[in-house]
Amino acid sequence: MAQRRMFSKKVTDTDTFLDMPLSTQALYFHLNMHADDDGFIDNTKTIQRMIGSSDDDRKLLVAKQFLLPFENGLVVIKDWRVHNYIQGDRYHKTQYINEKSQLVVEENNMYTKRIQDVSNMDTQVRLGKDRLGKDRKDILSGSEEPDQLPYKEVVNYLNEKTGSKYRSSGTKTKKLIKARFNEGFSSDDFKTVIDVKSKQWLTDQKMKQYLRPETLFGTKFESYLNENQVTSKPPMKNGGYGTR
Repeated sequence: MAQRRMFSKKVTDTDTFLDMPLSTQALYFHLNMHADDDGFIDNTKTIQRMIGSSDDDRKLLVAKQFLLPFENGLVVIKDWRVHNYIQGDRYHKTQYINEKSQLVVEENNMYTKRIQDVSNMDTQVRLGKDRLGKDRKDILSGSEEPDQLPYKEVVNYLNEKTGSKYRSSGTKTKKLIKARFNEGFSSDDFKTVIDVKSKQWLTDQKMKQYLRPETLFGTKFESYLNENQVTSKPPMKNGGYGTR
């Protein structure tokens, strides 16, 4: 089996891929690294335990159709041939001949299954309630219904505090908000960050321009949120911080 694997940005840079939790993305990369030269993996759960991933991560990859499952627990990377081209002198044919015979390589080099067991698919894509939450319809790809995250509430609060006119429907803004919610932050956390940075920057003409979604809701979101833990404490006479 070849020891090197490649990844195509045509797959890993899509909104569908990047909207998944980081733990799910990590599992996908590790599965690709452990797959045979035709993209098959027979020890998915072992890899999950190795990296601290969960069954929900695997089921989400199936639901998003990054993995194609078989009844015996075997899975194949749907976009394997998009990612990898292995030279003939390094290629080792998969031992899973029967499962491979159930696949068709489309013109875009993606695998699809010839025959799909509907009852098995229903079981495979049943995701845990904790991971799905209100965003269930959005995670199960193929739904035209929008997810239930409070984009409008967050952006309206920002506009109200700063006098700006940002749109909650903007793709980049929604992507940032969704990424923070996927990390476990709440609506109140967004409001706290907006309050903290508005207080600091609104009267500063140089910094006022940074009261925007891409700055507030980006990679420094958590550090902005934790600033509130310091500024909210009452000062002591000795210059330190006291407790209430």
